[in-house]
Amino acid sequence: MKYIYTLAACLFSVILLAQERSLFNGEDLTGWTIYGTEKWYVEDGLLVSESGPDAQYGYLATDESYKDFEVSLEFLQEADGNSGVFIRSTVEGTKVSGWQVEVAPKGKHTGGVYESYGRGWLVKPEVEKELILREGQWNTLKIRVMGDQLTSWLNGVQMVSINDKAIGAGEGSIALQIHDGGGIKVKWRNIKLIVPE
Repeated sequence: MKYIYTLAACLFSVILLAQERSLFNGEDLTGWTIYGTEKWYVEDGLLVSESGPDAQYGYLATDESYKDFEVSLEFLQEADGNSGVFIRSTVEGTKVSGWQVEVAPKGKHTGGVYESYGRGWLVKPEVEKELILREGQWNTLKIRVMGDQLTSWLNGVQMVSINDKAIGAGEGSIALQIHDGGGIKVKWRNIKLIVPE
C-alpha cells in the first residue's frame, strides 16, 4: 500500500511539471468533432451545448486521444443540466464507449463515475457532497486520470476516487455529452488540459 501511495505522489509531481494548454479556443470548435444532431456552438466566447429537435444523445469529442491527464473546466447549467465529461472514450454515431464523470442537476451525482453501455454507476459522491453543486452559477470540475486511478473534484472538493483496471486499459478522447430527452442547455468555458511529459 505504501508503494502505491508513493507512486501516486510521484505521478502527481510529474503532472504538476507538465504544461497546461487550452482545449477550447473561445472562437470555434477547432480540435473537436460533433457526434449526433444536438447543438454545439460558440457564443460570446463560451461553448454552448443544447438539445436539438431530435432530443437524442449528443457528444462533442476531442480529435486527439489522451491516456493520462488532468482536465479542468467550468460549466453553467441552464434549464436541465444533464450532461457529463467522458474520458478515454470513443464514439460511433451516438453510442459512446468510455467513462463519464457526471454533470447533472443537484442530487443527481455530479462528479460520480458512470460506465455507459457497461456496468453503469461505478461510484457516486457521498450524499452530503450533492450540495456542493451551485445551481444557476458557474461550477469548476477537475478530473485526473492516471493509470487505473480516476479522481474528480467539484468546486475544489474531491467528489470521488476510484481504482479500476478497465479504466486503466481504456484509450480515447475527452468528450462532452448532451443527455437525451430534450430541454438541456449547458455552457462551458476554460477547458484546460495538463498531460504529463
